[in-house]
Amino acid sequence: MTAPQRDTRQIPTPSDNDELLIERLEPPTASAPDYDGDQQDLADRLSLRRVAGLSTELADVSEVEYRQLLLERVVLVSVWTNGNEVTAQNSIAELKALAETAGSQVLEGLIQRRDRPDPATYIGRGKVAELRDVVVASGADTVICDGELSPAQLRNLEDRVGVKVIDRTSLILDIFAAHAKSAEGKAQVELAQLQYLKQRLRGWGGNLSRQVGGRASGGIGIGGRGPGETKLETDRRRINSRIARLRTALREMDVTRETKRQERRRHEVPSVAIVGYTNAGKSSLLNRLTGAGVLVDDALFATLDPTTRRAAAADGRVYTLTDTVGFVRHLPHDLVEAFASTLEESTRADLLVHVVDGSDPDPVGQINAVRAVLADIGAAAVPELIVINKIDSAAAEALTTLHTNYPRAIFVSARTGEGIDQLRAAVESHLPRPEIEIRALIPYERGDLVNKIHQTGEFLSSEHRAAGTLVAARVNPSLAAELAPYELVSSDSARRDAL
Repeated sequence: MTAPQRDTRQIPTPSDNDELLIERLEPPTASAPDYDGDQQDLADRLSLRRVAGLSTELADVSEVEYRQLLLERVVLVSVWTNGNEVTAQNSIAELKALAETAGSQVLEGLIQRRDRPDPATYIGRGKVAELRDVVVASGADTVICDGELSPAQLRNLEDRVGVKVIDRTSLILDIFAAHAKSAEGKAQVELAQLQYLKQRLRGWGGNLSRQVGGRASGGIGIGGRGPGETKLETDRRRINSRIARLRTALREMDVTRETKRQERRRHEVPSVAIVGYTNAGKSSLLNRLTGAGVLVDDALFATLDPTTRRAAAADGRVYTLTDTVGFVRHLPHDLVEAFASTLEESTRADLLVHVVDGSDPDPVGQINAVRAVLADIGAAAVPELIVINKIDSAAAEALTTLHTNYPRAIFVSARTGEGIDQLRAAVESHLPRPEIEIRALIPYERGDLVNKIHQTGEFLSSEHRAAGTLVAARVNPSLAAELAPYELVSSDSARRDAL
């Protein structure tokens, strides 16, 4: 038998089209400061690059060594039940953005007008056949439905269409799993995925049951033979055990987060939470205000782990800014429950900076969706400051409409810096004011008390005298107690009540 001949065909050189596929990150210009920092997380995510001339793809596709990496090819399906046509188009456009963020190639988008989704197949028996024809014609391998499918709908669609079918909730969970970085974020995502999966397990009857009987059963004998625990029951039991362990781990992680919150409350540091729709520019805004350098990416749900940074007002008062996870329409309930400890940053804040993408086709819909989620988590009563972001790329007509609907909103561009100073002033004006007014002569050797007034209080006036610094200020009760020995006049009855 002769030895197989080695393939000596020359490796093809890359074409011009190949060069277009190589991503290039242009460095920031020297004249403009980089408010987003080094973006190490983003660099890690985009660290793989295609190297020209190293392809080993063979020309003969029959060779077993033939390999080619392809994006998942998907068809989108949406049921339009309420609203107008523009709302339906925006919804499926958002589903397309979610699918592309998850790493897929969208081939077709289908919308059906119905009073309500079909309880058996989501789109109706007749439309399933049409969907099957579209899938075959386009060569798609996945169907994504713009809604949460019941286990029966999921099973019926997969059986009749013949390809994998997932719903909007599963798609969002997949994106969260891809973007989770911290141990807490990964645990929260896994908990949400298991809670979703537990209701959608598919078994195959008694064929996979654990049989019991005879001598091998340990002496149970006659009357004890029959189906034992099925594969489905085993999977469900293991999922419940894993859910219990994850909840225990998250409670332990929450102790650390709660300790940090208590430390800030002990020092009476006001907190500001940046909330808003996903990809509205919350992280970019945090970088502009504090130079935090957190991850910025033009993708949905790029931020999952909250980031807290210290900021100082113009009068010296210290407060914290927290970048939170973005919201989306129809945010899965399991996801809200799993991220409860993270979302508490919004419920316990003194002010919510609600960031809105001014260039989005439906910014009002974004505002309503975020407010619905805030109401679900108990943050509806927290003071809110609406910030319209991305005004540099928004249409003038849309900005005029937003000015009319939200006259107190602040219009900014985190990319260009327009309106940032006005935003800082608005945030500082909304910070809670200390409730006790004092007038004290502080000795020069107690300069630490003057510094505390700068950080947590509000100066009304100050004057240097021979015996010390004469200050008039508004302070919190704990600092008022420290200043009591040096107080000259108390004009605030609230102080006596607090002490």
